[in-house]
Amino acid sequence: MAAESAGVNLAQVVAVLGAGVIAGPIFKRLGFGSILGYLVAGIIIGPFALGVLDEPETILHIAELGVIMFLFIIGLEMRPSRLWSMRRDIFGLGAVQVAGCGAAMTLALIAFGLPPAVAFIGAMGFVLSSTAVIMQMLEERGETTTPPGQRAVSILLLEDLAIVPLLGVVALLSPRPETGGSWAADLLIALGALVGLFIAGRYLLNPLFRLLSAARAREVMTAAALAVVLGAAWIMDLSGLSMAMGAFLAGVLLSGSAYRHQLEADVEPFRGLLLGLFFIAVGMSLDLAVVAAEWRILVIAVVGLMAIKAIGIFGVAKLFRARTGEAINRAALFAQGGEFAFVL
Repeated sequence: MAAESAGVNLAQVVAVLGAGVIAGPIFKRLGFGSILGYLVAGIIIGPFALGVLDEPETILHIAELGVIMFLFIIGLEMRPSRLWSMRRDIFGLGAVQVAGCGAAMTLALIAFGLPPAVAFIGAMGFVLSSTAVIMQMLEERGETTTPPGQRAVSILLLEDLAIVPLLGVVALLSPRPETGGSWAADLLIALGALVGLFIAGRYLLNPLFRLLSAARAREVMTAAALAVVLGAAWIMDLSGLSMAMGAFLAGVLLSGSAYRHQLEADVEPFRGLLLGLFFIAVGMSLDLAVVAAEWRILVIAVVGLMAIKAIGIFGVAKLFRARTGEAINRAALFAQGGEFAFVL
C-alpha cells in the first residue's frame, strides 16, 4: 500500500492529527479555547516553523468541508418558521452592522492615504467576519441556541448574503473585461440557485430519505447525507454564493424531516474532525517571516481596523437595544476579519 498520496504521506497525516489532539485540549483547559490551540499547532508544524508539512493548502481544501458540515448541522436546528422569526435581526441588525462598520473603516483607510476604491475594497473585505471561528466559539460556550447566539447567527447569515452584491460592486470598481461576465447576470444566477435549492429541498429530499431508510443500510444514509450537504454547497459555489450558506439552507430544508436526528448523527463525526483540521491548516498557512518583517504595519492596520470595527459593532448593538454585556461580547466576537478578505 502506498504511503504517499497527493504529496502528503502518512507520517505527515499522523503529525497533523497528533498536533491537534495535543494542542486543542491543552488550550481549552487553559481557558483559551480549542481554536487557538489548533492555530498554534498549525503554526508550529507548518512550513514556516518546523516544516512538517510543506503544502498546507492540500489539507486546507479538504478541511474547509468541516465548516460546510458545521453550518449544515446548525441549519438542522432551525425550522423555516424560526428562521422567518429572525428576519428583523438578519436584514435589520445584520445589514446595519455591515454597512455601518464598512463605512467607518472605509473612511479610516481613506484618511490613512488609500484611494477611495482601494479603501472600500479593503474595508468590505475586513467587515465580514469568519463564520467558522464565530460558530465554533458559540458552540464551545453553549450559546448557539440562546437569544444572543441566535442574533450572532443572524448577522453571519446576512454577511454570507452580502458577498454577492459586494462582489458585484468590486467588479464595477475594478473591471476585468477578460472574464466576460456581468454582475447582474451573476446576481440572477445566484437567485435562481437559491430558488432551485429551495424547490429541491421542499419536494425531493424527504421522499429520497424515506426511500433510502426503507433499505435499512446505515452507510447508504450516511452517504446520502454527505451528498446532500456537499451538493448544496457545490451548487451555491457555482452560483457565486457561499458554500457555507448552501449547507446551512440544506439543513434548514431538512429541519422538519423525521430523519433530522439521524442526519445530524451521521454528519457530526466528519464535522468535528474536519473543522479541527481547518484551523490547523489556517495556522500552517501563516508566514511568520512576513509577520516579522512587516510587524509594524500589521500591528497598526490590524489593531486599528479591529478597534474601529469593534466600536461600530458595539454602537449598532446598543442602537438595537442590546444589553451592554451582550454588546461587548458581540464586538469581541465579530471584531476579527474573515476569509472573504482573501477573495477580494
